[in-house]
Amino acid sequence: MRNYSSLGKLVLLLMVFALIVAACGGDSTDTTTADTGDGGDGGAAAACDADPFGCVEVGDGEAITIGTLLVISGPNASLGQDSQNGVVMAADHLDGTFDGTNGELLGHAIAFNHQDDGCSAEGGQAGAQALAADPSTVGVIGTSCSSAALGVADTILSDKGIAIISPSNTGPALTTPEEHQAFYLRTAHNDKLQGAAVAKFAYNELGARTAATIHDGSPYADGLQAVFADTFESLGGTITVREAIQVQETDFTSVLTSIGADSPDVLYFPIFAAEGGLITQQARQTDGLADTTLIGSDGMLSADYVAAAGEAVEGVYLSGPDLSAFTGDQDFYEGEFKTAYQELWGGEPAAAFHAHSYDAANMLFDAIKEVAIDEDGTLFIPRTALKDALFATSGVQGITGTLNCNDLGDCQSTATIAVYQVVGGNYDSANPVYSEVASLDS
Repeated sequence: MRNYSSLGKLVLLLMVFALIVAACGGDSTDTTTADTGDGGDGGAAAACDADPFGCVEVGDGEAITIGTLLVISGPNASLGQDSQNGVVMAADHLDGTFDGTNGELLGHAIAFNHQDDGCSAEGGQAGAQALAADPSTVGVIGTSCSSAALGVADTILSDKGIAIISPSNTGPALTTPEEHQAFYLRTAHNDKLQGAAVAKFAYNELGARTAATIHDGSPYADGLQAVFADTFESLGGTITVREAIQVQETDFTSVLTSIGADSPDVLYFPIFAAEGGLITQQARQTDGLADTTLIGSDGMLSADYVAAAGEAVEGVYLSGPDLSAFTGDQDFYEGEFKTAYQELWGGEPAAAFHAHSYDAANMLFDAIKEVAIDEDGTLFIPRTALKDALFATSGVQGITGTLNCNDLGDCQSTATIAVYQVVGGNYDSANPVYSEVASLDS
């Protein structure tokens, strides 16, 4: 009996002890708090180990490196330089003022690694490889031209887990399910919107019933003319011919003669400054095109094109974003921003995408602030978490409007597309001759 009694006491004691341990354990097994940017229980090391692409480490006192990949040389340099200016201004304004010096982000200075996309696949490849090879590159604003991105920079950088946000890639293919790369986004409009808007302008406003197109084989130009042609035909118009040229060609006599044989009401050639300028000049001298209205798009909406076309530019129509109808802070843009732009860069904006690049840079800065882990002054920025924060951008008010990024990287689902006319050797960006609000959701 004594053995059973002792055994019973022992069992009872063990049961009581187990209950006490369980109760205490229930109070202490979950110590996780709300996300405060500390990487959770494991800190930065755990967050970085868990990220497939690791973290960018920014040491105490070191700068956060932002890459740009924009066309800053050659015949389209004003397009990319204008965007680069917008990126630099976003960093400048981090402290709330435009004073010509970069502000700080999370106590760290901003440094730039500026690369040239050359407005070409070759330039996009070289620039993207240079940025991808630098482990300090947190994110990239670029490219200027869709040809430098599609299957090139977007792929190279996505393969390294480096977010890339374009302020001016408008080629539709970049955000299709078949072509989209995981770390690619854009604040520029999709040319599904622009091509359709130009077709409506030509058919409804100009009364055009026939049109010809020229593209240069780039994703930008080919995609844009295709949307234009499809929409123009759906409205009841006729496309007389679709011609293609090569970049760096200089003699377009045969192409223009072929087009002139049908004397179309409109010639739409959404290409870039150098070839666009020459086509403008040569079209004015081609039989059958004397009464044909010439229309280009935002690849030619720059000082470079106006200079390249010379006197022949008079009367040409050019489409692009409506800078006079930004749905964001228009007072800020027309006042403080444009005043600072002129003071910092010595003149008016030379192209159309400085505000889109300003918004892109601020998107990146906000995402860094959201995911960076600060340990004693050293920042750890998980690459995949940064990408996810960018794609989660929703309802953010930028200069260009409200930014809402979808799963394919389009952050401007709604845009106001304008058409400007060159008068007196210049186009007035504050006074388009046509404007329409278009949406990818409609």
